[in-house]
Amino acid sequence: MGAISETLRELGELLRQARLAAGLTQEQVADLAGISRPRYRDIETGIAAARATTLMNVSRALGLEMMLVPQAMVPAVRALMRPHDDDDLPAFVSQPD
Repeated sequence: MGAISETLRELGELLRQARLAAGLTQEQVADLAGISRPRYRDIETGIAAARATTLMNVSRALGLEMMLVPQAMVPAVRALMRPHDDDDLPAFVSQPD
């Protein structure tokens, strides 16, 4: 499987998980995003790519927001999203001491 296909599949799985967590059907998300259900299904299953505007509309329909994050910041963003407890140290320091 190519890198693009794997990326589309991973993105689709994230959208599916968000849809299920929101308690929405594919039809409801498609309606909210202004696209057809078959088009949404293809995006969610990773069969088809979508334009950035379509992904933004789908994200917003799911109560999410898309962001462009510099690649260098991806580890820090992922660390911030990890579950942690009160004794956990900061995930990263923006300006080293």
